[in-house]
Amino acid sequence: MEILGIDVGFGFTKAYNGKNTVIFKSLMGDAAEIQFQSSMGDTSSTAKLHITLEDKAYFLGSYAEQQSNIPEFTLDQEKLVENYVKILAIAAAGICTDTTGPVNVVTGLPVGYLRRDSKRLKEMIQGVHEITYHNQNGADIFRRIHIDKIHVIPQPIGSIFNLIFDEYGQIKNKELAVQKLGVVDIGFKTTDFSIFDHLQYIERGSSTMETGISKCFSAVANKLRQESNISIELYRIFKFMESGMIKIRGKEYNISNLKKRVYSHAAAAIAADLNRLWENDWDIDSIILSGGGSVELADFLIPNIEGNVIPIPKDIDARFNNVQGYCKFGQYKWNSARTAPGKTDTSAQPAAKKKVETDSETPASTQNDPDPDRADKSGKGLAWLRR
Repeated sequence: MEILGIDVGFGFTKAYNGKNTVIFKSLMGDAAEIQFQSSMGDTSSTAKLHITLEDKAYFLGSYAEQQSNIPEFTLDQEKLVENYVKILAIAAAGICTDTTGPVNVVTGLPVGYLRRDSKRLKEMIQGVHEITYHNQNGADIFRRIHIDKIHVIPQPIGSIFNLIFDEYGQIKNKELAVQKLGVVDIGFKTTDFSIFDHLQYIERGSSTMETGISKCFSAVANKLRQESNISIELYRIFKFMESGMIKIRGKEYNISNLKKRVYSHAAAAIAADLNRLWENDWDIDSIILSGGGSVELADFLIPNIEGNVIPIPKDIDARFNNVQGYCKFGQYKWNSARTAPGKTDTSAQPAAKKKVETDSETPASTQNDPDPDRADKSGKGLAWLRR
Protein backbone atom coordinates (compact mmCIF):
# COMPACT_ATOMS: atom_id res chain seq x y z
CA MET A 1 0.00 0.00 0.00
CA GLU A 2 1.48 3.34 -1.05
CA ILE A 3 1.27 6.18 1.46
CA LEU A 4 1.03 9.77 0.30
CA GLY A 5 1.21 13.00 2.26
CA ILE A 6 -0.71 15.89 0.70
CA ASP A 7 -0.72 19.49 1.92
CA VAL A 8 -2.91 21.99 0.07
CA GLY A 9 -2.00 25.39 1.46
CA PHE A 10 -3.05 28.89 0.52
CA GLY A 11 0.39 29.54 -0.93
CA PHE A 12 1.62 26.19 -2.21
CA THR A 13 0.38 22.64 -2.78
CA LYS A 14 2.80 19.91 -1.70
CA ALA A 15 2.89 16.12 -1.94
CA TYR A 16 5.37 13.48 -0.76
CA ASN A 17 5.38 9.67 -0.96
CA GLY A 18 8.68 8.88 0.75
CA LYS A 19 10.64 9.26 -2.49
CA ASN A 20 9.19 12.02 -4.64
CA THR A 21 8.31 15.58 -3.68
CA VAL A 22 5.95 17.84 -5.59
CA ILE A 23 5.33 21.54 -5.05
CA PHE A 24 3.51 24.20 -7.03
CA LYS A 25 1.65 27.41 -6.27
CA SER A 26 -1.98 26.95 -5.25
CA LEU A 27 -3.15 28.76 -8.36
CA MET A 28 -5.77 27.72 -10.92
CA GLY A 29 -6.78 29.25 -14.20
CA ASP A 30 -8.58 28.69 -17.45
CA ALA A 31 -6.75 26.51 -19.96
CA ALA A 32 -6.18 29.18 -22.58
CA GLU A 33 -5.29 28.17 -26.13
CA ILE A 34 -1.57 28.69 -26.70
CA GLN A 35 -0.57 29.12 -30.33
CA PHE A 36 3.16 28.65 -29.86
CA GLN A 37 4.93 26.35 -27.40
CA SER A 38 8.58 26.78 -26.51
CA SER A 39 10.70 23.88 -25.31
CA MET A 40 12.99 26.24 -23.44
CA GLY A 41 12.76 27.42 -19.84
CA ASP A 42 11.72 25.42 -16.78
CA THR A 43 11.36 21.72 -17.61
CA SER A 44 10.20 20.45 -14.20
CA SER A 45 7.08 18.28 -13.90
CA THR A 46 5.06 21.22 -12.53
CA ALA A 47 6.35 23.97 -14.83
CA LYS A 48 3.57 23.62 -17.41
CA LEU A 49 0.85 21.94 -15.43
CA HIS A 50 -2.17 21.52 -17.71
CA ILE A 51 -4.82 19.00 -16.62
CA THR A 52 -8.32 17.85 -17.34
CA LEU A 53 -10.35 16.65 -14.37
CA GLU A 54 -14.06 15.80 -14.55
CA ASP A 55 -14.21 17.06 -18.15
CA LYS A 56 -12.85 20.50 -17.24
CA ALA A 57 -9.40 21.75 -18.22
CA TYR A 58 -7.16 23.83 -15.96
CA PHE A 59 -3.76 25.43 -15.86
CA LEU A 60 -2.23 25.09 -12.40
CA GLY A 61 0.63 26.67 -10.49
CA SER A 62 3.11 28.88 -12.34
CA TYR A 63 1.51 27.92 -15.67
CA ALA A 64 -1.77 29.50 -14.55
CA GLU A 65 0.14 32.57 -13.39
CA GLN A 66 1.84 32.94 -16.77
CA GLN A 67 -0.78 31.81 -19.25
CA SER A 68 -4.32 31.92 -17.84
CA ASN A 69 -6.48 34.91 -18.65
CA ILE A 70 -7.81 34.96 -15.09
CA PRO A 71 -5.53 33.13 -12.65
CA GLU A 72 -7.32 32.44 -9.38
CA PHE A 73 -6.18 31.92 -5.82
CA THR A 74 -7.88 32.39 -2.46
CA LEU A 75 -7.19 33.33 1.13
CA ASP A 76 -10.61 32.11 2.23
CA GLN A 77 -10.72 28.71 3.97
CA GLU A 78 -14.25 27.97 2.81
CA LYS A 79 -13.39 28.62 -0.84
CA LEU A 80 -10.14 26.68 -0.55
CA VAL A 81 -11.96 23.55 0.59
CA GLU A 82 -14.94 23.90 -1.75
CA ASN A 83 -13.26 25.03 -4.96
CA TYR A 84 -9.54 24.29 -4.84
CA VAL A 85 -8.61 21.34 -2.61
CA LYS A 86 -9.89 18.53 -4.81
CA ILE A 87 -8.32 19.79 -8.04
CA LEU A 88 -4.97 20.69 -6.49
CA ALA A 89 -4.72 17.54 -4.34
CA ILE A 90 -5.58 15.11 -7.16
CA ALA A 91 -3.19 16.85 -9.54
CA ALA A 92 -0.36 16.64 -6.97
CA ALA A 93 -1.14 13.01 -6.20
CA GLY A 94 -0.98 12.02 -9.86
CA ILE A 95 2.44 13.61 -10.28
CA CYS A 96 3.91 12.27 -7.06
CA THR A 97 2.88 8.63 -7.41
CA ASP A 98 2.69 6.35 -10.43
CA THR A 99 1.03 3.37 -8.76
CA THR A 100 -2.07 1.86 -10.37
CA GLY A 101 -3.32 0.54 -7.04
CA PRO A 102 -5.05 2.28 -4.14
CA VAL A 103 -3.27 5.03 -2.23
CA ASN A 104 -3.77 6.00 1.40
CA VAL A 105 -3.46 9.71 2.13
CA VAL A 106 -2.58 11.68 5.23
CA THR A 107 -3.30 15.39 5.09
CA GLY A 108 -3.78 18.22 7.54
CA LEU A 109 -5.95 21.20 8.32
CA PRO A 110 -5.27 24.34 10.35
CA VAL A 111 -6.11 23.69 14.00
CA GLY A 112 -8.99 26.15 13.93
CA TYR A 113 -10.71 24.38 11.02
CA LEU A 114 -10.01 20.75 11.90
CA ARG A 115 -13.39 19.90 13.37
CA ARG A 116 -15.38 21.85 10.81
CA ASP A 117 -13.70 20.70 7.61
CA SER A 118 -12.26 17.20 8.20
CA LYS A 119 -15.28 15.24 7.00
CA ARG A 120 -15.82 17.50 4.01
CA LEU A 121 -12.16 17.30 3.01
CA LYS A 122 -12.28 13.50 3.05
CA GLU A 123 -15.40 13.47 0.90
CA MET A 124 -13.72 15.80 -1.60
CA ILE A 125 -10.74 13.61 -2.44
CA GLN A 126 -11.68 10.05 -1.47
CA GLY A 127 -12.55 7.63 -4.24
CA VAL A 128 -11.47 7.06 -7.84
CA HIS A 129 -10.51 10.08 -9.94
CA GLU A 130 -9.66 10.19 -13.64
CA ILE A 131 -7.21 12.91 -14.61
CA THR A 132 -5.34 13.71 -17.82
CA TYR A 133 -2.03 15.54 -17.88
CA HIS A 134 -1.52 17.40 -21.15
CA ASN A 135 2.06 17.70 -22.35
CA GLN A 136 3.10 20.34 -24.84
CA ASN A 137 4.42 17.62 -27.19
CA GLY A 138 0.92 16.21 -27.43
CA ALA A 139 1.66 13.01 -25.50
CA ASP A 140 -1.14 13.21 -22.95
CA ILE A 141 -0.96 11.01 -19.87
CA PHE A 142 -4.16 9.54 -18.46
CA ARG A 143 -4.21 8.48 -14.81
CA ARG A 144 -6.84 6.75 -12.71
CA ILE A 145 -6.07 7.61 -9.08
CA HIS A 146 -7.72 5.57 -6.36
CA ILE A 147 -7.55 7.28 -2.98
CA ASP A 148 -8.68 4.62 -0.54
CA LYS A 149 -8.25 5.85 3.03
CA ILE A 150 -7.75 9.40 4.22
CA HIS A 151 -6.57 10.52 7.63
CA VAL A 152 -6.74 14.20 8.60
CA ILE A 153 -4.56 15.53 11.42
CA PRO A 154 -3.84 18.97 12.88
CA GLN A 155 -1.58 20.62 10.32
CA PRO A 156 1.43 21.62 12.45
CA ILE A 157 1.80 18.17 14.01
CA GLY A 158 3.22 17.02 10.69
CA SER A 159 6.41 18.90 11.55
CA ILE A 160 6.75 16.97 14.82
CA PHE A 161 6.20 13.67 13.06
CA ASN A 162 8.84 14.65 10.52
CA LEU A 163 11.38 14.98 13.33
CA ILE A 164 10.26 12.00 15.42
CA PHE A 165 9.61 9.31 12.78
CA ASP A 166 11.87 7.77 10.17
CA GLU A 167 10.67 6.93 6.65
CA TYR A 168 9.26 3.61 7.90
CA GLY A 169 7.04 5.05 10.62
CA GLN A 170 9.41 4.02 13.42
CA ILE A 171 10.37 6.43 16.19
CA LYS A 172 13.93 7.54 15.49
CA ASN A 173 14.21 10.49 17.89
CA LYS A 174 13.28 9.14 21.29
CA GLU A 175 14.55 12.27 23.00
CA LEU A 176 11.92 14.42 21.27
CA ALA A 177 9.28 11.71 21.74
CA VAL A 178 9.42 12.12 25.52
CA GLN A 179 9.38 15.92 25.47
CA LYS A 180 6.65 18.50 25.59
CA LEU A 181 6.96 20.26 22.24
CA GLY A 182 5.44 23.41 20.83
CA VAL A 183 5.09 24.03 17.11
CA VAL A 184 4.79 27.39 15.38
CA ASP A 185 3.73 26.69 11.79
CA ILE A 186 3.82 29.88 9.73
CA GLY A 187 1.94 29.50 6.47
CA PHE A 188 0.84 31.85 3.73
CA LYS A 189 -2.37 33.02 5.37
CA THR A 190 -2.33 31.61 8.90
CA THR A 191 -0.02 30.68 11.73
CA ASP A 192 -0.83 27.53 13.68
CA PHE A 193 0.27 26.88 17.24
CA SER A 194 0.21 23.33 18.62
CA ILE A 195 1.53 21.48 21.66
CA PHE A 196 2.51 17.81 21.67
CA ASP A 197 3.30 16.30 25.09
CA HIS A 198 4.81 12.77 25.26
CA LEU A 199 3.12 11.91 21.95
CA GLN A 200 -0.20 13.44 23.02
CA TYR A 201 -1.82 16.39 21.24
CA ILE A 202 -2.78 19.14 23.72
CA GLU A 203 -5.91 20.93 22.57
CA ARG A 204 -5.65 23.73 25.13
CA GLY A 205 -2.45 25.18 23.70
CA SER A 206 -3.39 24.78 20.04
CA SER A 207 -4.92 27.50 17.92
CA THR A 208 -4.94 29.18 14.51
CA MET A 209 -4.13 32.87 14.10
CA GLU A 210 -4.77 34.95 10.98
CA THR A 211 -1.16 36.13 10.78
CA GLY A 212 0.66 34.53 7.87
CA ILE A 213 3.33 35.67 5.47
CA SER A 214 0.63 37.05 3.14
CA LYS A 215 0.12 39.96 5.55
CA CYS A 216 3.73 40.93 4.95
CA PHE A 217 3.20 40.63 1.21
CA SER A 218 0.06 42.78 1.44
CA ALA A 219 1.93 45.54 3.27
CA VAL A 220 4.64 45.56 0.61
CA ALA A 221 2.09 45.48 -2.23
CA ASN A 222 0.18 48.42 -0.71
CA LYS A 223 3.35 50.49 -0.43
CA LEU A 224 4.32 49.70 -4.01
CA ARG A 225 0.84 50.62 -5.23
CA GLN A 226 1.17 54.02 -3.55
CA GLU A 227 4.52 54.66 -5.28
CA SER A 228 3.87 53.09 -8.69
CA ASN A 229 0.08 53.09 -9.03
CA ILE A 230 0.27 49.37 -9.91
CA SER A 231 -1.56 46.70 -7.92
CA ILE A 232 0.58 43.57 -7.58
CA GLU A 233 -1.04 40.20 -6.93
CA LEU A 234 0.22 38.59 -3.72
CA TYR A 235 1.22 35.35 -5.41
CA ARG A 236 3.62 37.28 -7.67
CA ILE A 237 5.61 38.81 -4.81
CA PHE A 238 7.43 35.66 -3.61
CA LYS A 239 10.53 36.04 -5.79
CA PHE A 240 10.77 39.78 -5.23
CA MET A 241 10.71 39.41 -1.45
CA GLU A 242 13.60 37.00 -1.72
CA SER A 243 15.72 39.30 -3.88
CA GLY A 244 14.67 42.56 -2.21
CA MET A 245 14.23 44.22 -5.59
CA ILE A 246 11.28 44.64 -7.93
CA LYS A 247 11.07 46.29 -11.35
CA ILE A 248 7.79 47.97 -12.32
CA ARG A 249 7.39 49.63 -15.73
CA GLY A 250 11.17 49.58 -16.08
CA LYS A 251 11.78 51.30 -12.73
CA GLU A 252 13.54 49.43 -9.93
CA TYR A 253 12.27 49.57 -6.36
CA ASN A 254 14.43 48.45 -3.46
CA ILE A 255 12.14 46.80 -0.91
CA SER A 256 14.83 45.39 1.40
CA ASN A 257 14.26 47.86 4.25
CA LEU A 258 10.49 47.66 3.86
CA LYS A 259 10.71 43.88 3.99
CA LYS A 260 12.65 44.00 7.26
CA ARG A 261 10.07 46.33 8.82
CA VAL A 262 7.04 44.24 7.85
CA TYR A 263 8.77 40.99 8.83
CA SER A 264 9.70 42.47 12.20
CA HIS A 265 6.11 43.61 12.77
CA ALA A 266 4.65 40.23 11.81
CA ALA A 267 7.15 38.37 14.00
CA ALA A 268 6.27 40.56 16.99
CA ALA A 269 2.56 39.84 16.47
CA ILE A 270 3.14 36.08 16.22
CA ALA A 271 5.40 36.06 19.29
CA ALA A 272 2.79 38.02 21.28
CA ASP A 273 0.08 35.50 20.32
CA LEU A 274 2.37 32.59 21.18
CA ASN A 275 3.47 33.93 24.56
CA ARG A 276 -0.13 34.69 25.50
CA LEU A 277 -1.49 31.31 24.33
CA TRP A 278 1.25 29.31 26.04
CA GLU A 279 1.42 31.41 29.20
CA ASN A 280 0.54 28.42 31.39
CA ASP A 281 2.62 25.95 29.38
CA TRP A 282 5.92 27.14 30.83
CA ASP A 283 7.15 23.53 30.93
CA ILE A 284 7.49 23.23 27.12
CA ASP A 285 10.90 21.67 26.47
CA SER A 286 11.43 22.80 22.89
CA ILE A 287 9.70 24.95 20.28
CA ILE A 288 9.79 24.00 16.59
CA LEU A 289 9.45 26.59 13.84
CA SER A 290 7.90 25.26 10.64
CA GLY A 291 6.18 26.30 7.44
CA GLY A 292 7.31 28.37 4.50
CA GLY A 293 7.06 31.63 6.42
CA SER A 294 9.29 30.44 9.25
CA VAL A 295 12.50 30.82 7.28
CA GLU A 296 11.83 34.47 6.42
CA LEU A 297 10.66 35.37 9.92
CA ALA A 298 13.04 33.24 12.01
CA ASP A 299 15.65 35.94 12.64
CA PHE A 300 12.96 38.37 13.78
CA LEU A 301 10.85 35.83 15.64
CA ILE A 302 13.31 33.79 17.71
CA PRO A 303 14.50 36.71 19.88
CA ASN A 304 10.87 37.40 20.86
CA ILE A 305 9.99 33.82 21.83
CA GLU A 306 10.23 32.83 25.47
CA GLY A 307 11.65 29.33 25.30
CA ASN A 308 14.13 26.95 23.69
CA VAL A 309 13.70 27.22 19.93
CA ILE A 310 15.07 24.39 17.77
CA PRO A 311 17.04 26.08 14.95
CA ILE A 312 15.78 25.69 11.38
CA PRO A 313 18.28 23.62 9.36
CA LYS A 314 19.71 25.57 6.45
CA ASP A 315 19.82 22.56 4.12
CA ILE A 316 16.08 21.78 4.01
CA ASP A 317 12.99 23.38 2.52
CA ALA A 318 10.76 24.13 5.53
CA ARG A 319 7.68 24.13 3.28
CA PHE A 320 7.91 20.31 3.18
CA ASN A 321 8.10 19.76 6.96
CA ASN A 322 4.41 19.04 7.41
CA VAL A 323 3.81 16.98 4.27
CA GLN A 324 6.84 14.78 4.94
CA GLY A 325 5.58 14.26 8.46
CA TYR A 326 2.16 13.30 7.10
CA CYS A 327 3.73 10.58 4.97
CA LYS A 328 5.83 9.24 7.86
CA PHE A 329 2.79 9.14 10.11
CA GLY A 330 0.93 7.26 7.36
CA GLN A 331 3.69 4.66 7.44
CA TYR A 332 3.24 4.40 11.21
CA LYS A 333 -0.53 4.12 10.91
CA TRP A 334 -0.87 1.70 8.01
CA ASN A 335 2.54 0.12 7.32
CA SER A 336 4.19 -0.11 10.73
CA ALA A 337 4.53 -3.90 10.36
CA ARG A 338 6.76 -3.41 7.32
CA THR A 339 10.38 -4.21 8.03
CA ALA A 340 12.86 -1.33 7.92
CA PRO A 341 16.38 -2.01 6.64
CA GLY A 342 18.57 -3.60 9.28
CA LYS A 343 15.63 -4.79 11.39
CA THR A 344 14.51 -8.35 11.94
CA ASP A 345 11.49 -9.36 9.90
CA THR A 346 8.86 -10.54 12.38
CA SER A 347 6.01 -10.76 9.90
CA ALA A 348 6.27 -14.58 9.84
CA GLN A 349 5.98 -14.83 13.63
CA PRO A 350 2.27 -15.00 14.53
CA ALA A 351 2.80 -14.25 18.21
CA ALA A 352 4.71 -11.05 17.53
CA LYS A 353 2.21 -9.94 14.90
CA LYS A 354 -0.66 -10.54 17.26
CA LYS A 355 1.01 -8.37 19.85
CA VAL A 356 1.24 -5.46 17.44
CA GLU A 357 -2.41 -5.79 16.51
CA THR A 358 -3.79 -6.14 20.03
CA ASP A 359 -1.55 -3.74 21.88
CA SER A 360 -3.21 -0.74 20.27
CA GLU A 361 -2.48 1.55 23.18
CA THR A 362 1.29 1.46 22.62
CA PRO A 363 3.05 2.63 19.43
CA ALA A 364 4.65 -0.29 17.59
CA SER A 365 7.98 1.52 17.64
CA THR A 366 8.07 1.62 21.46
CA GLN A 367 6.87 -1.91 22.27
CA ASN A 368 10.43 -3.19 22.60
CA ASP A 369 11.36 -0.33 24.90
CA PRO A 370 12.11 -1.76 28.37
CA ASP A 371 10.14 1.10 29.89
CA PRO A 372 7.30 2.17 27.54
CA ASP A 373 6.06 4.78 30.01
CA ARG A 374 9.33 6.59 29.46
CA ALA A 375 8.13 7.41 25.96
CA ASP A 376 4.49 7.80 26.87
CA LYS A 377 3.55 8.90 30.36
CA SER A 378 -0.16 8.79 29.51
CA GLY A 379 -0.07 5.18 28.35
CA LYS A 380 -1.86 6.10 25.14
CA GLY A 381 0.89 7.29 22.85
CA LEU A 382 -0.35 7.89 19.34
CA ALA A 383 -3.35 5.55 19.60
CA TRP A 384 -5.69 8.57 19.63
CA LEU A 385 -4.41 9.58 16.18
CA ARG A 386 -4.16 6.10 14.73
CA ARG A 387 -7.88 5.38 14.94
